[in-house]
Amino acid sequence: MTQELGGFAALELHPSIVAAVVATGYEEPSAIQQQSIPIILAGHDMIGQAQTGTGKTAAFALPILHRIDPSKREPQALILAPTRELALQVATAFETYAKQMPGVTVVAVYGGAPMGPQLKAIRNGAQIVVATPGRLCDHLRRDEKVLTTVNHLVLDEADEMLKLGFMDDLEVIFKAMPETRQTVLFSATLPQSIRAIAERHLRDPKHVKIQTKTQTVTAIEQAHLLVHADQKTSAVLRLLEVEEFDALIAFVRTKQATLDLASALEAKGYKAAALNGDIAQNQRERVIDSLKDGRLDIVVATDVAARGLDVPRITHVFNVDMPYDPESYVHRIGRTGRAGREGRALLLVTPRERRMLQVIERVTGQKVAEVRLPNAQAVLDARIKKLTTSLAPLVGDAEATHGDLLDRLTADIGCSPRALAAALLRKATNAQALTLEAVEREQPLVPNSAPRERTGDRPERGERERRAPMPLGEGRARCRTALGARDGIAAKNLLGAILNEGGLAREAIGRIQVRDSFSLVELPEEGLERLLTKLKDTRVAGKQLKLRRYRED
Repeated sequence: MTQELGGFAALELHPSIVAAVVATGYEEPSAIQQQSIPIILAGHDMIGQAQTGTGKTAAFALPILHRIDPSKREPQALILAPTRELALQVATAFETYAKQMPGVTVVAVYGGAPMGPQLKAIRNGAQIVVATPGRLCDHLRRDEKVLTTVNHLVLDEADEMLKLGFMDDLEVIFKAMPETRQTVLFSATLPQSIRAIAERHLRDPKHVKIQTKTQTVTAIEQAHLLVHADQKTSAVLRLLEVEEFDALIAFVRTKQATLDLASALEAKGYKAAALNGDIAQNQRERVIDSLKDGRLDIVVATDVAARGLDVPRITHVFNVDMPYDPESYVHRIGRTGRAGREGRALLLVTPRERRMLQVIERVTGQKVAEVRLPNAQAVLDARIKKLTTSLAPLVGDAEATHGDLLDRLTADIGCSPRALAAALLRKATNAQALTLEAVEREQPLVPNSAPRERTGDRPERGERERRAPMPLGEGRARCRTALGARDGIAAKNLLGAILNEGGLAREAIGRIQVRDSFSLVELPEEGLERLLTKLKDTRVAGKQLKLRRYRED
C-alpha cells in the first residue's frame, strides 16, 4: 500500500485525501496535478491552461480540501463552472475525494432546481460551494453576505463562462468575496478577456500550461448508447442478449454497484461475479482464474479492483458507469483486444454525461459511434440463433437412438410428435419468451434520451413524439416547452423551476411529461397568461424555459 500512495503522498496532501484518491483508482498524479497542487497548497494565485480530461478537477479539488477546516461550518471554497452539468460533475468529484474527511459538506448550486434548499445548505455550513454564475448571483440578491467567508475561489473553464455571457455575473461575485482570497483560474485558452480578468482579480499568479496528449485505441471497436441512469441494468441485460462474447468485464464506479449488477446477471443465468476493493486477495485470484478457464464469463468490477487484470479471452468491455476521465476509459477498454484479438467496447451514457463523451473522443482522437439498444426482434433472433446452435449437434443420430422412445411417448401421452417437441423445447428453454409479442412484453424498449440523426431511426422517434398527451385534469391548461430529455431535462427540474419562479403551491401543478425534444406541463387555467409572463425569463439547465399554451389540433 505504501508504494501505491507514493505519487500523491509525495505532494504532501493529507493522508485521508490520498487514501480517497487511491480508492478511485488513481496511482500517479497527472502532469497538471503535479504542477498545480504544490502551487495551490502554498496559497498562490494561479492560471492553469489545460483541457478537460487532463485531471484538472483533482488538480484544484485536492489542495483545496487539504486547506479546508472541517470544524468551521461556513463556506470556505467556491468553484464556479459554466454549466449545470459541469457543476454537478465537479461537486461529485469533491464528494468522492472528501469521503474520508468527516464534517466536510459539498453543495451544488445551479439553475433549474429550487433555490430554497440550496441557500439552506450554504447557510447550514457547506464548506465547498460549486456553482454556476447565474444562479449564484440569484442567491447573492437574496443574501449579499453569503460569500463573505470564502477564501478560495476557482474559475473552472473560464473561457466557456465568458462565451456564455457570464462576465457581468463574475464581476458581481468577485465584489461579494474577500479581497484576500486565493484565486485559481483554469481555461483551455487564454484570450484577452481572460487575461483582463486575471490582471484585475489575481495577485501575482503562477502559470501552468499542459499540452494534451492524444491517446489512441484503434484496435478496439467502440460504441456508445444513450440511456437513463435507472435503466442501466435493463440495458446491459438487453445488450448481452445480442452480443456474441467470450468473456466480458463490466466497469462500474462503486462497490455496491458491482454486487447489484452481478446479482442481476446471475439471476438471468449468466456466470458472473463481482470484483471490488472489499474482496480478499485470495478470492480475487479465484475470480480471475475462473474467468480465465471459463467457469466465469462476466466480471463486474471497479477500476481499483480491475488493476492488473489481464485475461486474453475478454472480448468485450462494458463501461456501465462513465469513467472519471479519458485516461481511465483508455485503460478500461484496453482489457480487450489483446494479442491481436478482436475487441469491442460499449459505453452507456446518461444525458448529463454526454459532455464527458465528447472529451473522451477529443482526447483519444476517435469518434465513439452511437448505436441503438437492440429491439425485441433482434433479441428474439438472437435467442433463436443460440437455441439453434445448442440443438444442432444433438440432432445427428437422435432419431435412430430415440425414435422408438418418441413413438411410445406420443402414444402414451396421446399427442403428436410436434406437440411433444414443443413441450420439450419449452422445458429446455425454461419457458423463455420466444415469440415477438412475448419478448416485447418481457422487455419493454428502454427509451433513448437524445435526438437521432440517422434516417433509419426517425420513424421510432417520431412515433414516440406523436404519442397522445394524457387526459387533461379539470381546471388545468397544458403548456409546452421546447426543452426535453435530449437537453438533460427531467420532470423534477421543470417542477423545481416553476415552483421557484412561479410562486405556485406544489398541488397547483399537474402532470409533467418529458419527451425527447419537448415537455408538456399542466398548469392552472386561471391566471395562466399572467403566470407564463412571470416565467418568461426562467432558465432550466442553462436554457430558457419559454413555456407556451399547447394547442392540441
